[in-house]
Amino acid sequence: MPPPADIVKVAIEWPGANAQLIEMDQKRPLSSIIREVCDGWSLSGSEQFALRYADGPQLYITEQSRGEIKNGTILRLAISPARAARQLLERIQSHGIDARLEALKELAKLSADPTFATEFINMEGIGTLFLFTRDTFTLTAFLELMDHGIVSWDLISLSFIKQIAGYVNQPMVDVSILQRSLAILESMVLNSHSLYHRVAQEITVGQLIGHLQVSNQEIQTYAIALINALFLKAPEDRRQVSEQQLQHSEMASTLAQKHLRSIILNHVIRGNRPIKAEMAHQLYVLQVLTFNLLEERMMTKMDPNDQAQRDIIFELRRIAFDGENDPTGTEKRKAMYTKDYKMLGFTNHVNPAMDFTQTPPGMLALDNMLYLAKVHQDTYIRIVLENSSREDKHECPFGRCAIELTRMLCEILQVGELPNEGCNDYHPMFFTHDRAWEEFFCVCIQLLNKTWKEMRATAEDFNKVMQVVREQITRALAMKPSSLDQLKNKLRGLNYSEILRLRQSERMSQDDFQSPPIIELRERIQPEILELIKQQRLNRLCEGSCFRKLGNRRRQEKFWFCRLSLNHKVLHYGDLDESPQGEVPFELLSDKIPVSDIKSVVTGKDCPHMKEKSALKQNKEVLELAFSVLYDPDETLNFVAPNKYEYCIWTDGLCALLGREMGSDLTRSDLDTLISMEMKLRLLDLENITIPEAPPPVPKEPSSYNFTYNYS
Repeated sequence: MPPPADIVKVAIEWPGANAQLIEMDQKRPLSSIIREVCDGWSLSGSEQFALRYADGPQLYITEQSRGEIKNGTILRLAISPARAARQLLERIQSHGIDARLEALKELAKLSADPTFATEFINMEGIGTLFLFTRDTFTLTAFLELMDHGIVSWDLISLSFIKQIAGYVNQPMVDVSILQRSLAILESMVLNSHSLYHRVAQEITVGQLIGHLQVSNQEIQTYAIALINALFLKAPEDRRQVSEQQLQHSEMASTLAQKHLRSIILNHVIRGNRPIKAEMAHQLYVLQVLTFNLLEERMMTKMDPNDQAQRDIIFELRRIAFDGENDPTGTEKRKAMYTKDYKMLGFTNHVNPAMDFTQTPPGMLALDNMLYLAKVHQDTYIRIVLENSSREDKHECPFGRCAIELTRMLCEILQVGELPNEGCNDYHPMFFTHDRAWEEFFCVCIQLLNKTWKEMRATAEDFNKVMQVVREQITRALAMKPSSLDQLKNKLRGLNYSEILRLRQSERMSQDDFQSPPIIELRERIQPEILELIKQQRLNRLCEGSCFRKLGNRRRQEKFWFCRLSLNHKVLHYGDLDESPQGEVPFELLSDKIPVSDIKSVVTGKDCPHMKEKSALKQNKEVLELAFSVLYDPDETLNFVAPNKYEYCIWTDGLCALLGREMGSDLTRSDLDTLISMEMKLRLLDLENITIPEAPPPVPKEPSSYNFTYNYS
């Protein structure tokens, strides 16, 4: 007969004594259980003791957290958090250097525990730490204590900020101290508006550039993270600026300057070390924030009565048609200008300023056109003149195309949107040029003109051409070209004929052939293919995956690992000190959940850990990757997948484990792909297709399935 749900069997250790094996009644007060344990070892003053986990982070157990204790857990009797905090404070304030250092080292470990942190902070412990900020352990403890959100960052004194900034500005400082100092400054900026101004006075982006030239990628990551934090929290008038105002914004001009860009390119992106996930995320954030400088121009309408703005349009006309002399007389000049504006491809031939009154793209489109006309003048003139000399029905309207292309590029690169947490989608080529946005536009407008000719398009085909161009650009970006020249090569290979071929190929792989024999074949093989996919998902769960701890915003990442037992009966999981390089043995995963205890799997906003985080607007990306396992008795195991692929693998695998339908996009895609393979074999008159009984080797990536078919 199984034990009652409120009883857990645990072992409790105490130094120098045999462990006690007890059945812990979760309905009894924790103080009563601790008193009983102390009596077993003849220890007096049970109120001075507490229980902690013996493995992993060794957190204190409280009335609120005791529900997480599982059968077979090893606990340890320890001094209470209040007593530990008091003793450490006394040792830190002692005159013995060695004793103080040992106390600080122990404090750095204990500070990650929220129960201990609360006690230490209530004893004014943080104020004491301000007196000893000269070593790694003190800074680590401070960072851990503040990360719990128990006290406000606004309480930090200016002298402390100056001291931490001093470590960052010193030419020679211990790497671990520098790392913690950069992390502390980043947290200050992100968590307090008033501290942003104080930190910005002590640390400039220019001073951080030196830390990007070191060989330590961790330091580089912290430095870029601080640059991003300073930029993200900068007042609107300092970071959203027009091109003409760029020189007046210190932050924007620093981000745009060649020195910073070239150092990131040469020392980070093209360094000798592979880019780690956190560095990739920070580069993505920097890319997004840099492009967001365009938002103000993108959302600015042109004022048709503003002569300075109208002069830009006149300049576009002058550069394109400079060889023709202006006629005398207002009427003749007006008629000729109208003709020229039509040849330039504007929708409003009489007053082209009206073409720039819609946002987005607003004045940003005009900025792009002027850059092309001045910097790539030959290309600009060639595009305009060759279209103006075509038959009317096949001319490519340069002005209309440039405006719509600018809008499209803003959508593709998500100009004006905040960075997504956990996204690593940066493009190296945007760090290879000081005017990467404008150069990207110039490449794409030439592509548009070329595609227009290949499609032999007319004005009625405008939207079709733009759809093809969007597909060409997004496909090329997905290949992650390392430079603008590589982008051009990728786009050359994605001409209109290739896009048609790719579309046809993809359509063939997705087509739902309607002939009765094919429909019958589909229905016959679908259950077998679903079973094949199910086995692949379960195999992936048996291999296991690493997950990041939710809520850890600093670079000191914390991980945990989960995998399914080979007999599919138990989920094993446990904390890790660092991200594993391969499979984690079951012996290292201290916790487990019997599959028979699992009641359901929930996703997104239905997850318990997402309901707690729903107020944070930056968690949209996290919400899409969240899922939870609900199991008896009223317990949950909460996940945030590292990417969409792992999310689909785990949610599908767990549903398969529970005998429920696998419904992710990945399963639907795999099902369509494998059935289409059968369809193609059918079209090739290959009959008697059979699905292999055993599942193939589990792929690491969605593109490497290598499913095997036998035909006779």
